[in-house]
Amino acid sequence: MNNEQILAEIRETNLSYLMLAQNLIRADREQALFRLGISEESADRLVSLSPAQVLKVASSNTLVCRMRVDDDLVWTLLTNHGKGAGSDGTSRLHAAILMAGKHQEAV
Repeated sequence: MNNEQILAEIRETNLSYLMLAQNLIRADREQALFRLGISEESADRLVSLSPAQVLKVASSNTLVCRMRVDDDLVWTLLTNHGKGAGSDGTSRLHAAILMAGKHQEAV
């Protein structure tokens, strides 16, 4: 991939993320805050963006979303690579609980 392709992918990802975020917030605000890992203020700003503003923000060469999984334990649970890992469902539930706690700390 060359630099132009990478920038195009970032812009496309930004646009998809912003559109998804707006739809989630409009459909179920509380669930959107949790799933997106954002604050009330960020949700207010996102949902109030006009289509032109969404396109302008999306055209940035920097990702507007961020990786929320920054913990080794959560990665292990999500990928189910730990020793004696339980069922896939149990591991994912445990990971979701840990990430929910991080979301609460951030808010």
